[in-house]
Amino acid sequence: MFVQTEPTPNPATLKFLPGKTVMKEGTIFFQNQESADSSPLAMNLFAVKGVESVFFGQDFITITKAEKSDWSLMKPAILGSIIEHFTTNKPILKDNSNSKISEHTKSENDSDIVVKIKELLDTKVRPAVAMDGGDILFDKYDKGIVFLHMQGSCAGCPSSTATLKMGIENMFKHYIPEVREVRPVEA
Repeated sequence: MFVQTEPTPNPATLKFLPGKTVMKEGTIFFQNQESADSSPLAMNLFAVKGVESVFFGQDFITITKAEKSDWSLMKPAILGSIIEHFTTNKPILKDNSNSKISEHTKSENDSDIVVKIKELLDTKVRPAVAMDGGDILFDKYDKGIVFLHMQGSCAGCPSSTATLKMGIENMFKHYIPEVREVRPVEA
């Protein structure tokens, strides 16, 4: 098995591509070791010194390292954990897992504006940020302001504010005139 790695716009994160499906549906973000007990793979990754957070996308894993940690020392152990996990065909999540898998669900109660926001996120924003090892999820819309969760490489990325304000906010304002501002939701 060969696992590719790719840099992301966030220098503290790397994207690992195992060449296999990681999450069949949705994404999941483990902000710390305490939140990872539902995933054998996430627990093994957190056992690597310096791993700060773990994010699972459809076909990738994004690891964020602690500030003073060195990728050259961490990568061999991370790659070993990923290869061992996938070659033994273990599940990503335990069967009895109560982990919160992030999915964009459309609700009958969504206003027309919220439906448009979710549609733009799903068709334009999320595919682009997934290429960089992250995800952006809708939280709420209130009085012209869209609140979004940044996950994976997007969380804590130095360029995420610029992406949010100059990219996503401008696109939302263009397609949905009711949107006045986009703000991140702190986890």
